[in-house]
Amino acid sequence: MEILLALIIAILTGVGVFLTLRARTYPVVLGLTLLAYAVNLFLFVMGRLNINMAAIIQNDVTNYTDPIPQALVLTAIVISFGMTAFVIVLSLKAYGEMHSDHVDGKNIETKGEK
Repeated sequence: MEILLALIIAILTGVGVFLTLRARTYPVVLGLTLLAYAVNLFLFVMGRLNINMAAIIQNDVTNYTDPIPQALVLTAIVISFGMTAFVIVLSLKAYGEMHSDHVDGKNIETKGEK
């Protein structure tokens, strides 16, 4: 199971980095989102899954699960949502001003357009 999760995290990270290095804005946004998913999965796996253990303090329970990884993942989800919204608005603004969706700012004209 650990090898499967490590493989999923590696694939998400690899595809996210590959898409982040593309020249268009949509693949960059998608790559950042996949990187955020990889980080969330890594943080969740880091805390280990404990079955049949209480997450809150109770009188008759002696073993507890660690709530910190779940809190970190929840915080990371909120931050990645805000970051994705910001990058989308930034790319739309750049497209509106430069009439191009290239991330390097070049205004490349296609055939037939002037």
